[in-house]
Amino acid sequence: MTHSHGDEDPNKDSISLFGAVGMGTGVMIGAGIFALTGQIAQLAGPYFALSFVLGAIITSFSAYSYIKMSNAWPSSGGIAMILQKAYGPGAIAAAASLLMALSMVISESLVARTFATYVLRPFDIAGGPLVPILAVGVILFAFLVNISGNRSVGLLSIIMAVIKIGGIALFGIVALWSGGFSLPEASGNVSGFSTTGFVASVALSILAFKGFTTITNSGGEITDPHRNVGRTIMISIAICIMIYLLVALAVGSNLTIDEIVESKDYSLAEAAEPAFGQAGFYFTVVLAAVATASGVLASVFAVSRMLAMLTEMKMIPHSHFGMSGPIRSHTLVYTVVLASTLAVFFDLSRIASLGAFFYLIMDMLVHWGVFRHLRKEIGASGAILLCALGFDAIVLIAFATMKLRSDPMIVLYAVIAITAVFAYERIYLSHWAAPEDDGGD
Repeated sequence: MTHSHGDEDPNKDSISLFGAVGMGTGVMIGAGIFALTGQIAQLAGPYFALSFVLGAIITSFSAYSYIKMSNAWPSSGGIAMILQKAYGPGAIAAAASLLMALSMVISESLVARTFATYVLRPFDIAGGPLVPILAVGVILFAFLVNISGNRSVGLLSIIMAVIKIGGIALFGIVALWSGGFSLPEASGNVSGFSTTGFVASVALSILAFKGFTTITNSGGEITDPHRNVGRTIMISIAICIMIYLLVALAVGSNLTIDEIVESKDYSLAEAAEPAFGQAGFYFTVVLAAVATASGVLASVFAVSRMLAMLTEMKMIPHSHFGMSGPIRSHTLVYTVVLASTLAVFFDLSRIASLGAFFYLIMDMLVHWGVFRHLRKEIGASGAILLCALGFDAIVLIAFATMKLRSDPMIVLYAVIAITAVFAYERIYLSHWAAPEDDGGD
């Protein structure tokens, strides 16, 4: 049995600027619109559209760290590179990188279940075994496309991104027109609104934008990466905020907040029916299927690359389990198996919550590491880095507070999982950090 690490001669220039934007928006729009709109409305009340705006602002601050680092050192598995340069090759960098990878796997399962939920809506099936079966099916589809090569992923990402962005924009414009351009506040009751709930909703909004990390993790394979990684991130965030805001206003114009919350797993399909009739309902279902499938496709690609990089960097152990071929093929299998498991055993709300906890902790460690050790080397603004760190902390505290009231078990699961990741990496690597590498050479 022969094995290849696969990164000694990376497949450079295999993803174009447009392909990278397709992957980034693929992950972001797949999760943000179809999976999270209802959950955000449940926390933010009639101001859920504003939650997306604040999520975009905070994400823009967060993206600053990743853009500055990627411009200096573009790399496949880029977040692992950032953390290792900031903290050295120790347990802190490895654990935070693993949290990022796990949050991305969680996102895959979230979007996969959303795919299943929308596809089953025309049959009035809201639960049962078909939901996890279809979720696993779309994950396997993403696996088959990924094993066919980078160019297949990039081309399909572009095609699906064009279809879904155009389709969602059409839905938003027509639905907003049909609803009389009324704002979401006019559609709901503000009695259930709380400031803490609104701030907590921003955690899910941030999760809707975190797909930009897909671009960072594929930096070494994007054409002209020193320029295009940062450009791709900014373009993807800009496209997504326009789409999110348009759709949030459209949904708020056609449904009350109570109706959005009641149909939170398929709120866009419900909002389409008043605007388009039954044909619009089916149009939205098909659009959701394309969008979520592309989200899973892009996320599987990025996570498998990141896990391969962590293996190459000796930050996580690796077992071939009898498989031949390069490590990237193995990590692709691990990604699909783990995402499928989560899709089978967790519902949408808990999957999203777990992903938010993992991502925010990792994001804070990135900002602190860059601020503490690398900002002078890469010419980054300390004030922007500290703002990004502070915003994350505020949102994390509010989100944890809300979840302790509504679902304390998911907070417990998150704490146990995060603690286990750090403890495992500490045992595996035997040191928290390597001080001599703190400079990030």
